[in-house]
Amino acid sequence: MASSTKYIFITGGVTSSLGKGIIAASLGKLLQARGLSVTIQKFDPYLNIDPGTLNPYEHGECYVTEDGAETDLDLGHYERFLNVATSQSNNITTGRIYNNVITKERKGEFLGKTVQVIPHITDEIKSNFYKLGQDGKYDVVITEIGGCVGDIESLPFIEAVRQARWDLGPGNFLVIHLTLIPYLKAAKELKTKPTQHSVKQLLEAGIQPDILVCRTEHPLPAEVKKKLALFCNVQLNSVIEAMDAESIYDVPLLMKKEKLDERVLSKLKLTSKSPLDLENWKDFLGRLKNPTQEVHIGLIGKYVSLPDSYKSIIESFTHAGAAVECKVNLTLISSEEINSDNYQTKLGDLDGILVAPGFGERGFEGKIQTVKYARENKVPFFGICLGMQVAVIEFARNVLGLQGANSTEMDPNTAFPVIALMEEQKKIDQMGGTMRLGSYACDLKKGSKAAVAYGKTKIQERHRHRYEFNNDYMDQLESKGLIASGKNPETGLVEIVEHKNHPWFVGVQFHPEYKSTVLNPQPLFVKFIQAAIDNKKV
Repeated sequence: MASSTKYIFITGGVTSSLGKGIIAASLGKLLQARGLSVTIQKFDPYLNIDPGTLNPYEHGECYVTEDGAETDLDLGHYERFLNVATSQSNNITTGRIYNNVITKERKGEFLGKTVQVIPHITDEIKSNFYKLGQDGKYDVVITEIGGCVGDIESLPFIEAVRQARWDLGPGNFLVIHLTLIPYLKAAKELKTKPTQHSVKQLLEAGIQPDILVCRTEHPLPAEVKKKLALFCNVQLNSVIEAMDAESIYDVPLLMKKEKLDERVLSKLKLTSKSPLDLENWKDFLGRLKNPTQEVHIGLIGKYVSLPDSYKSIIESFTHAGAAVECKVNLTLISSEEINSDNYQTKLGDLDGILVAPGFGERGFEGKIQTVKYARENKVPFFGICLGMQVAVIEFARNVLGLQGANSTEMDPNTAFPVIALMEEQKKIDQMGGTMRLGSYACDLKKGSKAAVAYGKTKIQERHRHRYEFNNDYMDQLESKGLIASGKNPETGLVEIVEHKNHPWFVGVQFHPEYKSTVLNPQPLFVKFIQAAIDNKKV
C-alpha cells in the first residue's frame, strides 16, 4: 500500500472499560502536540448499524458528529482531546460491515463467489481501517478495537488487524495492547497472569503486541515490568504503566512521563514536526485544579444511574468550569423522583439547574416541575433538547394557561401541541436516521443571552431530535415573555428560547455539549456557570 500514513491499533484485554478511548485520545494528543496530524477511529463489535437505537443504559450516550452520524461516546473523547471534528468514517460497527458486504452480494459484486468471513468481511474491515489515511491528510491514524481480545464478536476485527501488518509493512504498523494488572489485597501483590493470558490470546490470533499499556491502581515495580516484558515478548521500555488518574485530562501528561509517545515514534520511524507543546493543556489543568470559587449544579434527567449517559454534558461542565476557574459540583437527580411534594427539598440547594435531553415520557412531569421551580425562583436554568421543549410546555401550561399543553411525543391527542413532529418526519416509520441529525445553522437575536454568550449572531450546532417547537404558538408565548432568540435561517424552526424576565433562563433545541472541547469550552455552558456563580446561595 503506497501511503505515508502510519497506523496504530489499540486492543484491550482482561476486561472491558479499561479506558482504551482515553489512552487512544491521550496518545493522539501527544502526537498532535509534536506537530503531527492525527485522527482516531473506533471499531465496535456489535451488530447494531450504529448506537442510535441503543438504550443509554446499555452503551452510555450516543455522540453525534458534524455530519450527523450517531456514534460511540469514545468519539466524544477524541474530539474533546484533539479539538478536531470526527465523522461517519470514524465509527464502524460489525453491523455496518456486514450490511455493506451483504448489499454488495445482493448487487452481484462478488460474481457468484461464496461470501465468507475471510476474505470478504475482513477485506471490508480493512478497507475501513485505511479509508481515513488514503487522502494523505493524516500522518497517523489510530484505530481502537472495541471489546476484549477473545470475544467471539471481535475475532474478524483481530484477524483484519493481523492481515493489516502484512499490507502495511514494517515501520507503518503498531499494536498497543491495553491490559489490567490487578492487585490482590490478601496477598498484597500485583498479578501479571491475567495480562500474560490476554497476550497469549492475542498471539494465538497471530498478533504480537508492540507496546503494553498496563492499567493499575499501584505503581509497577521494576521486577513486575521485567516479568511482563519477558513473558509477553515485548521490550522492557515498551511496558507502560497507566496508573489511575485524578482526571482523564491528566492521562496525556502521565503517558508523556511514561514516554509512550517516544516509543511510538521510534517504532514507527516517525520524527516530530515541532517541539512537544502542551502549554495550553497544562494551563487548562492548572485552572481545573485550582478553582477560585465553586457552584452546585443539578443535572435533572432520567438516565442518571449511568453517568456515561450524559458524558458530553458532564465534560462540558469540566471545560467551562475551568474557563472561569470554578469548581462545578454536579449532582445527578432522577426526574422520576421529583414531584409537587418534594421539589423544594430536591432542588432548593442548587445554584443552577440543567434539564437534560432524553426521549419518551418517563420522568417527564418531574422535569416540568423542575422548570417551574427554576422559572418562579429565578434559579439559572439551562434546558437542552427535550429540556428546552419541557421549558416551552411548562410555560404554555402555567403562564399562558393552556391546560394539558404538551408535546405530541408524550400525548398525540393534546389540545395544545406546542411541541410537534416536523411534517417530513411524519412519513417515516423506521427507527434510526429518522431525526434531525448533525450540524445546522442558527441565527441569534441581537442582544439575546445566547448572542452575548457566543459573541456573534450566526452559529452552527449539532442536533439529534425528532420533535420541534410549534411556530403556531410563537406569538402567544412571546407576548408573555418567552422569546424565540435563535432560529434556523432556512426553515424558521426555533432553536433557542429565553425568558425575558429572568437572570438566565435558556433552552436550546440542539446539543451544545457535543462541540465542547478542552481548548474551546462551549460558550453557553460558560455563561450558565457564570450565572450560577452570580446567583449563588450565600
